[in-house]
Amino acid sequence: MFDPQFASAPPAKFQPNGRYQKFEVFNQLIGDANLLRAGDFGDSISVAHWRRQADVLTRYTDPDHHTISLYVNGGTGIQRKIGADPLTGGGPGRVCLMPAHMTSDWVVQGEVELFHLYIPHTAWERAVVEAFDIEPNGVEVPEKTFFLDPLIEQTVRSAMLPLDWDVPADRMAMSNAGQLLMGHMLRSYSTRRDLGFKVRGGLSPVIKRRVFDYVDANLDQPLTIEELADIADLSAYHFARMFRKTVGEAPHKFVLRRRIERAMHMLRLGADSVAEIAVATGFSSQAHLTTRFRNMTGITPAKYREIAA
Repeated sequence: MFDPQFASAPPAKFQPNGRYQKFEVFNQLIGDANLLRAGDFGDSISVAHWRRQADVLTRYTDPDHHTISLYVNGGTGIQRKIGADPLTGGGPGRVCLMPAHMTSDWVVQGEVELFHLYIPHTAWERAVVEAFDIEPNGVEVPEKTFFLDPLIEQTVRSAMLPLDWDVPADRMAMSNAGQLLMGHMLRSYSTRRDLGFKVRGGLSPVIKRRVFDYVDANLDQPLTIEELADIADLSAYHFARMFRKTVGEAPHKFVLRRRIERAMHMLRLGADSVAEIAVATGFSSQAHLTTRFRNMTGITPAKYREIAA
């Protein structure tokens, strides 16, 4: 049975239109699974949320991307077909790592709700170079099937599935969570964990100011970590670490705070409605702004405007 706590309510027919359509795992599922929603969050992270009820054999042939798969609900009837003794043990909370360029066969029986995170091999290679300062072909991701990883499960359930993937204010948080999971793969599962991570300082004052100015000029846009990383000439993965070291908070939290601060400024001016301010600061609606504003300040935008008047 599917747990309604984690079920989303997207349109019945999601029309795919994104880079994720080029991924082998995505393309194999789109024919016989219900795509609830999907999204691209910069050049290095794409995600998809699936619901499937089938009795089929699925093959993923030589994908050119890594996949992190979380069984949100169901999945007890799925087997990883390897020789005469298929692997079992799927179920809610179980994780599978499917490395690039590794063909795999899966026997699917019954219901399953899946969250997939797709990492293009090129993005992975750049993260490897900046994390370990070695050639990327020296770092591999092993295949792992039906294992538990509390960090992956908690990140997906708490920091990714509840968000609205289409609105600017949430896309940065999705981008940040995806980079966190890619870094977790490097630290916890890659074949060269023994090397240790390169230690670097933070962002230079010039780069920090350039990033801040870009954020302030684009608060109404769907910012991603990749965009900010390009300004700093770093990979998204390494930029997120250096930004936190320099600023003291994650990029998505910084951007959210700037959105709320801009909203507060506009509320004090009093010229625009709360709904207009929501659009101007990257929120999907007045209700969306109100929720985030209250979470950060303890009061609603309307109450803040009344107090500040």
